[in-house]
Amino acid sequence: MDITLTFDRPEDGPMSGPVQVGWFLTSDKGAVLYDPPERVSFRQTNRAHAKSAARCPGVIQLESRYFMVKCPFDLHIGFGRDDKGKAHLINRAGGASTIRGNKLGEVLTLVNEAEWRYPDRPTIQLSLPYGFIADETVYVTQLSPFLHYRADTLPGTIFGGRFPLNIWPRPLMWAFEWHEPQKDLILRRGEPLFYVQFEASGPDRAIQLVEADRTPELQKYMEQIGGVVNYVNQTFGLFKAAEGLRPKRLLTPKARD
Repeated sequence: MDITLTFDRPEDGPMSGPVQVGWFLTSDKGAVLYDPPERVSFRQTNRAHAKSAARCPGVIQLESRYFMVKCPFDLHIGFGRDDKGKAHLINRAGGASTIRGNKLGEVLTLVNEAEWRYPDRPTIQLSLPYGFIADETVYVTQLSPFLHYRADTLPGTIFGGRFPLNIWPRPLMWAFEWHEPQKDLILRRGEPLFYVQFEASGPDRAIQLVEADRTPELQKYMEQIGGVVNYVNQTFGLFKAAEGLRPKRLLTPKARD
């Protein structure tokens, strides 16, 4: 899937065109569940009037710089504690759940209570296989889908994050801080789960998002940097060492039949 938006630029040179960013799934397991990231764009809006917000250059520029990742699952989750006070998740959907109970733990995890930022705000993580890669310096920022309206607001906030994806192509997960654990968390398949924003060498450079091939070189590099968070703190300190291992080229657009 190739999504690009271009702007007139007076400059020429290697850093003057669109920034190519590749997206890929880190695993083929259940790949059909995961939709390609989409550029945030509200096309079915009123553009008839010259002063319509849908025609405002500032609004268009803002929307064009965010890409949306949709939720792959239907989830209705509650929080509780057992008779010993141990925190646990409750599958409120029960037998009506679209995910089998023995598979729920493979995608949704309650973070160890000692690692919560606040003692009264549980943290959960939804595992996802989305990865991004570029062959020039590009930072990715993960944030909540603030441009999309939810009639039933989430009982908490998501954890955002920012890192250089060209040297740290790790899979993105969805992390949630449960501010009101007495209220259930409801996620629906197909609804916006989070946005990603990409920053390159210049704020006016357009982003071209393409599906990337998970080449042996990319796979090997991800294995070399994968899982280190379990062994060290402050993984950003490993970026220089990671750059030393990184092949010059890791982004290979996926060939289409």
